[in-house]
Amino acid sequence: MIPANETFDGTWPFAPHFCDAPGFRMHYVDEGRGDPIVCLHGEPTWGYLYRHMIPPLAETHRVIVPDHMGFGKSETPQDRVYTLQTHVENFTALVEHLDLRDLTLVLQDWGGPIGCQFAIRHPERVKRLFLANTVAGYGLDPEKMAASDWFQWIGGGLENGRTETVLRELGSTVLSVMKLIGFTANVDRTWIRAYSAPFPTRESCIGAYEFPIDAIQGRFAPYVEEVAGKLDVLGAIPAMYSHGLEDRAISPELAMDAFRMIWPDAPVVPLAGVGHFCQEDAPATLVAMLQAFLQRTP
Repeated sequence: MIPANETFDGTWPFAPHFCDAPGFRMHYVDEGRGDPIVCLHGEPTWGYLYRHMIPPLAETHRVIVPDHMGFGKSETPQDRVYTLQTHVENFTALVEHLDLRDLTLVLQDWGGPIGCQFAIRHPERVKRLFLANTVAGYGLDPEKMAASDWFQWIGGGLENGRTETVLRELGSTVLSVMKLIGFTANVDRTWIRAYSAPFPTRESCIGAYEFPIDAIQGRFAPYVEEVAGKLDVLGAIPAMYSHGLEDRAISPELAMDAFRMIWPDAPVVPLAGVGHFCQEDAPATLVAMLQAFLQRTP
């Protein structure tokens, strides 16, 4: 867990806030005023991923960026189960504690399944969905999903222990892991320190290790299928999709097709030269698209 007041040489200047409602100390950023925009990160990042997007969005909205359990400035309890269901329940506890309504959810990587499972279960709180380099969890071909460079690497190292060894040492391997997933931007020492800081020990990497295991072993499937009959509820929420085409974790074609299955008439924007971590590669573009989307769906 990163110290509460750590700013990483001023690159993360946002005041820390904490909520105990999920049963652990969950960190979140809360900037600006107005209707809430909540930005959810995935693997192996934390709220720092949105640092370039928070200030411009906070000029007109209340921007909330939580760190999932086991990431960023949130606690990493060792006695909790790290599954999609648990992360959704944690997020739900935060939303209910803050009594957030008319939400615009910005979702990337595991933020997609977390946010969409929240939305299908609590549609009365969600006004819009902006998805990028992620999936909602439906309309996917498991074999094609598993064929990505990332999941081939995950699966290929399970038996011999390589996957766990690397993902349990993210304090030194985080940049290499992000490059495997599809990271294209240049970095400096501050960037490396910010992304490696949540993972000083093997035990602190539990959340980052369990995310891909949850997917490749299909542990999340029963929870997702539990509400598969309510896809019309999810599809009724205005949505937009963007995908960096240099993504090595999620096939752009697969993800865009899966999105269109639920939102056939919603805008889909491919981004050339952008990797899986689109907030790092093209934050200004994402902000502009999101602002236009907000204006189109008042």
